[in-house]
Amino acid sequence: MCRSLTTQSKTEPPAESLARACPVCLRANAEPFWHKGELRIVRCLACDMVYVNPAPAGMASGDFYNTEGAAYYLSPAKLASDYAPVRYARELRLFREFCSRGRVLDAGCGSGGFLFQLRQRWPHAYELLGTDVSGAPLDYAESRGVAVARGSFLEQHFGDCPFDAITLWAVVEHLACPRAFLEKAHALLKPGGVCFVLVPNLRSLAVRLLGVKYRYVYSQHLNYFTATTLKQLGETVGFEIVTTRFTHFNPLVIWQDGRGGGREVSNAERGALLQQTTAYKQRWWLAPARWAYGLTERTLGALGLADNVVAVLRKGQGAI
Repeated sequence: MCRSLTTQSKTEPPAESLARACPVCLRANAEPFWHKGELRIVRCLACDMVYVNPAPAGMASGDFYNTEGAAYYLSPAKLASDYAPVRYARELRLFREFCSRGRVLDAGCGSGGFLFQLRQRWPHAYELLGTDVSGAPLDYAESRGVAVARGSFLEQHFGDCPFDAITLWAVVEHLACPRAFLEKAHALLKPGGVCFVLVPNLRSLAVRLLGVKYRYVYSQHLNYFTATTLKQLGETVGFEIVTTRFTHFNPLVIWQDGRGGGREVSNAERGALLQQTTAYKQRWWLAPARWAYGLTERTLGALGLADNVVAVLRKGQGAI
């Protein structure tokens, strides 16, 4: 369950925001952590979870992703990157390690890039379905042959056949009620099924160097996880923690955000950088640089300092 705070004081948030309890432990005892523009970020004194409170109403409801956000997900730069063969290389390796076949649901699938790549590489291994609240990106996913279900993940019924795997790639940090999403994922999985949750890493090198100036400290991100708080969230809803990994590293972001001093980065700039880094990964003459980059990323991952943290969660064999 997810609950917001219903009692308000003289300093109550404006109508366009939603007061929240801790998204992990549901307690309402927090202290200020960061302040960026109108964004107020707090740390739970009970479990150390860091989260936005109050949350912008459009982000909390998901309306943003079906309006202004849809333009970014359908921008030529974003689509070109999402459908490039190298885009989901890390996620695909991790996924195949724990799920070699079966029925798969990608929750928050956007334009369908991950499922498209999964089908391209292993065309007969999986039965695939994507879901999202954003209609226009789902239209694009369907145009590329990806089966989709439309609407709120929490309100949908996906039939009586449970899933072997559910993926939440860069989704949970956007949710006002991440606990409810993981509860739903747990219910939809068959016993022994796995859930993959990737989120930005609050303990990354980028955050340590940039702090609140980091571009991913912004209104679309309502939750800021460490490996510990992500594992706590999974265990709270009944998952077993299979493994936690640290992945991805983008030095260009550190360089740009350090020079920018924490200014707002537009969606167009985000898309352009994603397209640029995707292109670097595909140019043969940059192979030596890619080797050095890969070594750096693996080293940061081993130290828990990479940009993202991924939890692989399993539903117990005896779970209903």
